Amino acid sequence: MNAPPDTDRLEELRDLVRPAVRARTTYRVATEVDDAAKLDQNESPYDVPPRVKQAALSHFLACDWNRYPPDRPHALIEALAAKLDWPEDGLIIGRGSNELTHTVGLALVGEGTKVVLPRPMFALYDSVVRVFGGEVVPVDPQPDLSHAPDDVVAAMEASGAPLTVVCSPNNPTGHAFSFEALERFAEAAPGFLLIDEAYVEFVEGPNAADLARRYPNVLVMRTFSKAMGLAGLRLGYLLGHPGVIAELEKPHLPFLVDRLSETVALAMLEDDAVVAERVRVLTAEREKMLAALARRGDVETVPSAANFFIMRTPRAPADLLPALLGEGVRLRDVSAYPALAGWVRVSVGLPAENRAFLDALNRVLDERAA
Repeated sequence: MNAPPDTDRLEELRDLVRPAVRARTTYRVATEVDDAAKLDQNESPYDVPPRVKQAALSHFLACDWNRYPPDRPHALIEALAAKLDWPEDGLIIGRGSNELTHTVGLALVGEGTKVVLPRPMFALYDSVVRVFGGEVVPVDPQPDLSHAPDDVVAAMEASGAPLTVVCSPNNPTGHAFSFEALERFAEAAPGFLLIDEAYVEFVEGPNAADLARRYPNVLVMRTFSKAMGLAGLRLGYLLGHPGVIAELEKPHLPFLVDRLSETVALAMLEDDAVVAERVRVLTAEREKMLAALARRGDVETVPSAANFFIMRTPRAPADLLPALLGEGVRLRDVSAYPALAGWVRVSVGLPAENRAFLDALNRVLDERAA
């Protein structure tokens, strides 16, 4: 039998880990998919079409698996650049936007670097800033949980932050900044403005890429995980001025995108009609769900511009979510976010999943009331 580890030695080794890293908690998310309604991760409920899967697998089987993929997914970069009318050397494609967030952190955030972050927002940004030793400059929300552009600009100007990050639409609240507000941020930012557009397909009108054409300090983060339904393949991209992207490429690891992911993404880029129809259905379903919840009278919601929304009910999340899970419905507890005590997040699923959610919610709320 092995001897127990030397706890004193383990503690000495742990002390060698940077304090900023030791202070963080590990990101963990349950990924079960056998529930009647899995509405907890803002995924697309639509899988990749079978014909695309089959074509991608056939291509993948013909590849040499013993050889590295290209250092960068050149075919996908070329196709994406053509679709966006953007220079190829102004794009980085990575293993999801999460991985690219770390690349931005490596390039732009060091000990004491100030970073403006409206809150609540996707928690990874706060974590990355702190892991690299940066200082978060928070911007608190208004009573309706949106952020006033004046407050964001004031935080940028007062701090002189080299980096400001905004999410539009914002996860977890669903609010989106107007294009005029984003343009104002681009003009006022003392340094870089990173605009996370993970849910850009759900928003009509001009977007952050239009700003990046005129403002070299604007970086745009997007993902293939949401509207395109490729969360399981992990792909995202960063768009910016080629001169800036050239610097951000330096800390970005090579060989991250495998051939299968690239092949599927290439096929989905050509399927504009499929993606657009899915976005249309999900948007309509979101509004149906919000209308049904409004009819109850005891559920508070926030208007959303994405494929999810947040709600607050008479039951606390710690009580509500286990009850719904018992009904086969999985939601996300966001009550630990700043200003979101009591709130949970609901992703928009297939019509059958959304009905299952509403039926289960009615049962658990009515049972509690009775």
